[in-house]
Amino acid sequence: MLYVGLDVHTKRSSICILNGDGKIVKQELIKGRWPEVIDRLRGFTEPMSVCYEASCGYGNLHDRMAPLVKQITVAHPGQLRLIFKSKKKHDRVDAQKLAKLLYLDEVPRVHVPDLDVRGWRKLIEFRQKLLARRVACKNQIRAIIRAQGLAAPRGLWGKKGIAWLKELPLQSSEKLALEMTLEEMSDYGQKIARVEKELAAIASCHPGVALLMTIPGVGIRTAEAFCAYVDDIKRFASSRQVGSYFGLVPCLDSSAGKDRFGHITCDGPPTVRKLLSEASWMAIRHNPALRSFFKRVMRDDPDRKKIALVATAHYLCRIMAAMLRTGEAWRRSDPSEQKDGGVPPAVQGAPPRPATSSVESKTPLQKSVVF
Repeated sequence: MLYVGLDVHTKRSSICILNGDGKIVKQELIKGRWPEVIDRLRGFTEPMSVCYEASCGYGNLHDRMAPLVKQITVAHPGQLRLIFKSKKKHDRVDAQKLAKLLYLDEVPRVHVPDLDVRGWRKLIEFRQKLLARRVACKNQIRAIIRAQGLAAPRGLWGKKGIAWLKELPLQSSEKLALEMTLEEMSDYGQKIARVEKELAAIASCHPGVALLMTIPGVGIRTAEAFCAYVDDIKRFASSRQVGSYFGLVPCLDSSAGKDRFGHITCDGPPTVRKLLSEASWMAIRHNPALRSFFKRVMRDDPDRKKIALVATAHYLCRIMAAMLRTGEAWRRSDPSEQKDGGVPPAVQGAPPRPATSSVESKTPLQKSVVF
């Protein structure tokens, strides 16, 4: 078995190959794009295990190399402390470190979804970018109104509000800027509608989206983003790990028997955290169970409102994960039946958490490599 570390870039890549004893047998620079890297790997006859860092297009590279190698490991670049915080940053050195981490089986792995799921995720992110551009247009229009000392009416983005904007007595330059911004905002609205139509077609084929939408306050946008990024719920040992994956758990500094909790880690896709927070506001209004949880965390203290909202988003995330695991739809339950802020009875039934963690179940490390 050969252990191959790749530091892949657009026009040049570094490769380092270790044998079964952890010794370097090959180290070279490959000039060219990804096809040249694939051709170089095709020239080896021994079985290979390949590792490279996740970056733009990592899924496509994974699909290209899969038929040629025995195992592919995609590393999380932010968790590769040996490279991320290294004082000596070089492509050749990085490839060597990746190969050694692969040999030791100490690579922080990244889940690689299939092609359809990757396309689904890209479409969700593209919609968020379109929304941000439309919001920028609205802010520009509000700036024009504020510069005139006018108060915008309610329903500014409706038909009556748009007609009011077009009739504003402005200078020719400001009038032109307003008209072009309104046209740009309308174009983004049409593009968002096209994207949402495609997303609705994809969501209609996924049973998990319809399942999660049975939760009061969770709409199609939140449900589809959650399903797209979770992908396979079985890759998480428990619902709590899903909350950690989306960065909704607090940072922990534990030392000398004292635990110090900070802000949330903000790991994972920010789009899902945003949508879960928005869904939490709606769930607090329409869902008695989540409203009770929100009030319990808030403790009638206005300064804890944001803390309570994030905690509710984490709680909602765990509920959605449990529903995907069990396949059971949401049903009304008495908030008093819940125990210790856990998952409501309507979605309980997930497999129990293993007695030993994944770290404890590993066999003792018998290999040794000097970095």
